[in-house]
Amino acid sequence: MPHTPLPTRESLREVRYDIRGELSRRARELEGQGRHLIRLNIGNPGAFGFRAPDHLQAAIAGNVHESDPYTHQQGLPLAREAIAEFHRHRGTPNATAERVFVGNGVSELIDIALRALLNPGEEVLLPSPDYPLWSAATILNQGRPVYYRCAPEDGFLPDPEQIEKLITPRTRALVVINPNNPTGANYPRELLQQLVQLAAKHKLLLMADEIYDGILYDEAVFTPLAPLAGDVPCLSFGGLSKVWRACGWRVGWAVLSGDPVKVGDYHHAMDLLSALRLCANVPAQFAVPAALTGPETIRELTDPGGRLHESRRAVIESCAASEHLDLVAPSGALYAFPRVIGDAAKGFDDQAFALELLETEDVLVVPGSGFNVPDSRHFRITLLPEAGLIREVFVRIERALGRHAAQARSRHVA
Repeated sequence: MPHTPLPTRESLREVRYDIRGELSRRARELEGQGRHLIRLNIGNPGAFGFRAPDHLQAAIAGNVHESDPYTHQQGLPLAREAIAEFHRHRGTPNATAERVFVGNGVSELIDIALRALLNPGEEVLLPSPDYPLWSAATILNQGRPVYYRCAPEDGFLPDPEQIEKLITPRTRALVVINPNNPTGANYPRELLQQLVQLAAKHKLLLMADEIYDGILYDEAVFTPLAPLAGDVPCLSFGGLSKVWRACGWRVGWAVLSGDPVKVGDYHHAMDLLSALRLCANVPAQFAVPAALTGPETIRELTDPGGRLHESRRAVIESCAASEHLDLVAPSGALYAFPRVIGDAAKGFDDQAFALELLETEDVLVVPGSGFNVPDSRHFRITLLPEAGLIREVFVRIERALGRHAAQARSRHVA
């Protein structure tokens, strides 16, 4: 009898996650053939030799004996209180442990937050480029992503007037990713204030993805959104994965601020959804107070001479020396988002280029279109490798783009 494929959810056809998609699968095949690849597709510090700070590891080891039972669905009480105190120090209004949700990474909390908010067909304003999980979670929770452009000509910063033109009666939330993944843009205070005004005027929930809040370069200063939002409902996301280099521990949090009356029903909805998954990973939650009250460990990496600062400098200098690349220097986060220019950009297909780079130069990057950028000439790389390896990567990228440019010139002559 014929084999009938098992049907799958139709909305998955609209979901893409190129960071771990077809290119990554092809990379595994090549590695299975014995090829040594340079993987620059994922911001995964542990894969590049970074370690979570010792005092965080000690906090988990010292409390393993307390980790067997489920904890409260919103998270371990001592972890939630530490997060609330961290936000009170920032100036987040009404920051209490009752308004903190701990999840298995920010990724889980984004899904819960959108599921608690959206009815079918309702809209979420997302940056383009975005971190694609935001688009996927919106679609899978029956919402509709609506993109506001963050152009390289504007330093990858959005235009509030353009955002307002996209707002309809079905718009429910405005997502801000700051510092930004994939571009490294850091949003100035004045821009954030304008976004708060938009949210207040149109009764939108602000959703602030601030997972890279401590990873800044040169003179960049991070401005948290919730203190500016005041009574405007705002959900602020953070976690241990990036600033504290503990991706595999899967500890993220979301803090709900704003007028208690306005956010009351939404709080109950998030609490219900949190209860349905019982609780987040318990052992790693014991590291949260140690992280938020312990010694500073990220600045030694991001200050001049630090490993991340020097890798970023290698990217900036390599792009400046390139005939084929342009770069808005990242001010924060763990990524750069170069743009292909000149003859190499003629007829450029970012997906085809990323595959060619993988096949011919053993380098894995993420095409810009994977971040919901139309007609992309961009690709994303992580800043996590050592500076010397970064420079070698750009030698290979320049070689591949040189071939593209030569082919474009040949077509023009013909």
